[in-house]
Amino acid sequence: MMFYFYILRCSDNSLYCGQTNNLERRIKEHNFDKNKSAKYLRAKKPVKLVYFEEYPTLKDAMKREWQIKKWTKAKKEALIK
Repeated sequence: MMFYFYILRCSDNSLYCGQTNNLERRIKEHNFDKNKSAKYLRAKKPVKLVYFEEYPTLKDAMKREWQIKKWTKAKKEALIK
C-alpha cells in the first residue's frame, strides 16, 4: 500500500496540505462529503489537487506533511511549479 502527501488549491487560492492512502477518495471527500472533509476546507470548495508525492509508509507521508505545513506559501508555490 502506498501513502500520499498532497497539496490542494482551494477556491480562495489558499493551499491545504494533507496525507492519505487513497488520493482519489480523499479529494472526493474534501469536495463532496461535509462530514469527512477537513473543517478548514468547508467554506473553500471546490478544491483541486495541485501536487502529490508517494511514500511507502504513513509515517513518511506524515513527516513530509508536517515539514511542508511549516513552509511559507511562496515556498509551497515553488514546490508545486
